[in-house]
Amino acid sequence: MTTSRCLPILGLLLLGACTTPVPSNNTDHARVDTIGYLEVAHPDFHRLVPSDARIEILAEGFTWSEGPVWIPDGGYLLFSDVPENMIYRWDEQDGLSVWLSPSGETGYASGAHEGSNGLLLNKDGELVLCQHGDRRVAKMNADLEDPQPLFTTLADQFNGKRFNSPNDAAYHRSGDLYFTDPPYGLTEASNSELGFQGVFRLSTGGVVELLTDDLARPNGIAFSPDGSTLYVANSDHERAVWVAYDVGDDGMLSNARTFFDASRWSGSRSGLPDGLKVDDQGNLFATGPGGVVVLAPDSTHLGTIRLPVPAANVAFGDDGRYLYITADMYLLRIRLVWTDPTGTAQ
Repeated sequence: MTTSRCLPILGLLLLGACTTPVPSNNTDHARVDTIGYLEVAHPDFHRLVPSDARIEILAEGFTWSEGPVWIPDGGYLLFSDVPENMIYRWDEQDGLSVWLSPSGETGYASGAHEGSNGLLLNKDGELVLCQHGDRRVAKMNADLEDPQPLFTTLADQFNGKRFNSPNDAAYHRSGDLYFTDPPYGLTEASNSELGFQGVFRLSTGGVVELLTDDLARPNGIAFSPDGSTLYVANSDHERAVWVAYDVGDDGMLSNARTFFDASRWSGSRSGLPDGLKVDDQGNLFATGPGGVVVLAPDSTHLGTIRLPVPAANVAFGDDGRYLYITADMYLLRIRLVWTDPTGTAQ
């Protein structure tokens, strides 16, 4: 979810005005800044997150960090700062740097603003972006090692009407791209041409189909490891839930059901159901009220990586050794229980 904020850095005063902070690295490796804590709801939580794991602050000062994606070939993370219309890169050796600007508001469309949100790689290792301001899903036409704000539109409308502001996306093993289209990037609600918020599928043949328009605020999206189940976060104060759907052989959805209801936490914990990822065992790491909510494949709440600020999205990195978290003004990381090729948990 996109939420614009103005967060002044302590000690930085500019004529008394509220200013956008300058993002900075946590470069003092002798002293790692941490935030939050682990909340255990089930003993199996520590089979995924070590009991001594710390939530590290890797960088801070963003307006609203979002959409992280790990680049395995380069060993680095990319993520969006949505209101600032840019993508950052972070790696262990060099830390933080601006990677691409503009990232999602280039003048392609009107009626919306802000940059990229969700980021992912296609089967060819190319960057695919959900672009708020341009109201489309696009592919960057440049090598990852030489990024340029050059884009090819993959999908920008349904039935001749422009999307609201595509938010997050996931590839099915069939090659089809599933994505959500809430209104967060619209400058005015009346700018919605569709008149609803939907979950869509872009087939490998380039056809856009509406899968459901039953969610008030569809947001994060991810598949189960076998591709048979689609999970969608609903960022709605009145119905803060993750919904599960069966995915048919034709790619369409059926059997909609509430997978986990976090409405009881809405208002008392910061954040709403937002971005999510699923590990290779089918566990969900889902940003939501209170931080990152960890759910077993049967929907059991295992625990929460508690944060004092709203969490936006997550990505697995370093071959599954770490979970990277974009949360408000922060880029965070926490160590996971990792199984090496010999089958030994570490």
